[in-house]
Amino acid sequence: MINLYLHSFSLRCHFRFVDDFDVFSFIDRTAAWGFSGVSISANRPGYRHLCGTTPEHFEKVREHIVSHQLLCDLDTSGTSPDHLRTLLEIAHAVGASKLRTYTRHSGSPEEMIALSVRDLKEVAPIAEETGVTVMFENHEDFTGPQVARILNGVDSPWIRALYDYGNSMMVLEDPLEALEAMGEFAVNAHLKDHVMVSPEHSPDGKLSVLGVPIGQGNLPIVEITRRLINAGTRDITFENVWGYRAPVKVALDTNTQLGSGVFSYATPPFEPECALPDMEALAEKNPQQFVAFENAVMDDGVEWLKRELRITQLIT
Repeated sequence: MINLYLHSFSLRCHFRFVDDFDVFSFIDRTAAWGFSGVSISANRPGYRHLCGTTPEHFEKVREHIVSHQLLCDLDTSGTSPDHLRTLLEIAHAVGASKLRTYTRHSGSPEEMIALSVRDLKEVAPIAEETGVTVMFENHEDFTGPQVARILNGVDSPWIRALYDYGNSMMVLEDPLEALEAMGEFAVNAHLKDHVMVSPEHSPDGKLSVLGVPIGQGNLPIVEITRRLINAGTRDITFENVWGYRAPVKVALDTNTQLGSGVFSYATPPFEPECALPDMEALAEKNPQQFVAFENAVMDDGVEWLKRELRITQLIT
């Protein structure tokens, strides 16, 4: 019923600490796990997990993806039309059908919304020209209704949404409420799992959202997936976010029930293979242990994902 992609962020420790692990290794691992497609982060100088910057390299990446009969999406950030033109051309070169981005504007929510609409209106014909759909993500800054406002303001079939299963928690919005608002626009989604970490248990003293192995957190993964499919989404990307932590970015809403439901706290003692509030401490101390944990988390996560979605008949 759906195409399951794997995001390169899922193996970010391999890219960082394993000398011979590159985009081609990632594509090979994705195919071996039985996914339908790859989602590759090009969201830093040097195009991050693309591991190269030349047209010749992009062609080799495209050929390797095709050789495994995989689909492809690409990731970047920012809404600058000049930047997105470049990334849309790269996406086209590697055979990607969609390009994820999110805002990097600052200011009040209204200012950020207006600037994002302005940029994406200019980007829409560029996306159509390259044949690559731009996906605007609810990435820690906007609520679902705000994303829907932006996309309604742009009003283009070439500018759609990427719904993230857990990012709305950073603005203290229930993920199901975010999905209700933006589900009609979603052409892909980042499937992950999260818990909350209270300020007293966070390394920087901030209320935070913490990524955990799939199936070990608070997100209603199967229900979200069901609702996405019912809304018409056919591509979903598994993004292992074990060890990722992001602070909550808004003032506490008294209607948000911290400590319960999706906002339930993880409490010490933290086992690093399950909850890792301070990723960098372990990475600096023992990077190879970090890679081993990531391997184990991925193997277990792939099995959990396919088992649960098959049981509920969301994939065959």
